[in-house]
Amino acid sequence: MKATVKMKNFNGKILFLDRSDINTDEIIPAKYLTELTKAALKPYCLEDLNLPGFDPKKDIAGKSVIVTRANFGCGSSREHAPWVLECNGINLVIAENFARIFRQNMFNCGLMAIQLDKATIDEIFRTFAGIDAELTTDFDGHSFTITNGKVFRNLEDVPFYGLTLQKDGLHMHVGESTSDVLAQEPSQTW
Repeated sequence: MKATVKMKNFNGKILFLDRSDINTDEIIPAKYLTELTKAALKPYCLEDLNLPGFDPKKDIAGKSVIVTRANFGCGSSREHAPWVLECNGINLVIAENFARIFRQNMFNCGLMAIQLDKATIDEIFRTFAGIDAELTTDFDGHSFTITNGKVFRNLEDVPFYGLTLQKDGLHMHVGESTSDVLAQEPSQTW
């Protein structure tokens, strides 16, 4: 019998979290770390996040992407933080930067962590925050497109942090642009 692998979706509606230093205790409060399954964490995602106008019970449902500010995932290192994002269907986070261990834990869960400069993040917030916006990932075109029906922003050649599956195996790439990564000849299996 052939095994079926479900690919994660890196497209979808965006949840804008307009704050820096969102820590792992805000992503998933420590009191829930004794839950026995990843799925049991789902209702507690961002429960303790203090952000004016944000209601996790209403605002997370149907969102697949988070756009936020600097230092996302700081604080205690715990796998539970990316797990709770994954359980809620959030497979992509775009920020100015990430706590190093949190970013690695995202990769370990098969999630994408994309780092963009402050000016680009500011522009995304100015243009799209407060309205329904969606992000589409174009792996072949090495870009993301953000749209709200009329306005769009195509982010080309974004810095790529993550894994690529190449002919000879899985490879880690940190801080390289997508075009640089995809132009590389396959090398050592990782």
